[in-house]
Amino acid sequence: MRYIGGTHSDGIFYSKNDPVELFGYTDSDWAGDTVERKSTSSYVFFIGSGVLFWSSKKQQVTALSTVEAEYIAVANSVIQVLWLRRVLGILQHKQVDPTKIYCHSKSTIELFKNPVLHGRSKHIDIKYHFIRELVRQREIEIDYCRTKEQVADIFTKALKTEIFIKLKKLLGMSKLEEFGLRESM
Repeated sequence: MRYIGGTHSDGIFYSKNDPVELFGYTDSDWAGDTVERKSTSSYVFFIGSGVLFWSSKKQQVTALSTVEAEYIAVANSVIQVLWLRRVLGILQHKQVDPTKIYCHSKSTIELFKNPVLHGRSKHIDIKYHFIRELVRQREIEIDYCRTKEQVADIFTKALKTEIFIKLKKLLGMSKLEEFGLRESM
């Protein structure tokens, strides 16, 4: 195990035995900004069992539905995935399989898969539709995850303590003492 960083008492640990496989989670809070009514997109990407990169940022456009807010969140995360895949390739860890991005909105996933639904989403800016092409090219794969396994929620929502602790653990964060390390690091 290797300690990478964290707080005085918690850290993210990576095992050298974990496969160098990139995957992530994406989420949004629909119209969470009560002034502008814009949503917040968040995503988190893992390499093996530990977090590699995360972001939480207000969307540039106002989403008209939860599906649209989630769609935009996925699109924003895909931009990061493409960059991370290139960097990993340069570092001799080319990602052969599509990078899985987990989303807890079945309707959003269907919007990516079913071109018939495109007529209902014309108002979404064209740049977000490039995801369909990346799915066809097997660069990415959008998969469903249950809401209680949606790790990106930790970046977009106020959570009950027990849910926060569960998601923090799913992020790969552990107490330093669990790995024989002291807080003085």
